[in-house]
Amino acid sequence: MTGTRGVDTAQLMELLSVSLAAYYGDFTVAAASENLTASQGKTLNVLRRGPAAMRVLATTLTCDASNMTGIVDRLEKRGLVRREPSPTDRRVKNVVLTAEGERVIDVIRGKMHTTRAGLDRLSDQERDTLYALLERAFTSQPAPV
Repeated sequence: MTGTRGVDTAQLMELLSVSLAAYYGDFTVAAASENLTASQGKTLNVLRRGPAAMRVLATTLTCDASNMTGIVDRLEKRGLVRREPSPTDRRVKNVVLTAEGERVIDVIRGKMHTTRAGLDRLSDQERDTLYALLERAFTSQPAPV
């Protein structure tokens, strides 16, 4: 087994870069088909997980708070989101996805043909493994030290 070496972090980062570029290209085209910018679509995507405060949205989407306000204003005007007071802090407004917003983000995800085709090439076991690895790498919190 001499000379055997696994994939290094740089190679994984490169493949993630290629994968994410394909995903976001697909997402951007699908969002545009619903007359949304990529940022508006990403906002709906984040809100699909649940309501979020404006500050949290801005942080999650790595954009300026004033830009987030404009994005939410435009989505609200189309009836895709609404603002409501936070149940825990009345000074904070949460942004909530409306039923129409849910429908639109589902349509966008449904139109992501390139992404769907790539994932459909995986077996059920491979999809389970990919899910577990992505969850472990990007959403699991490290144990406290």
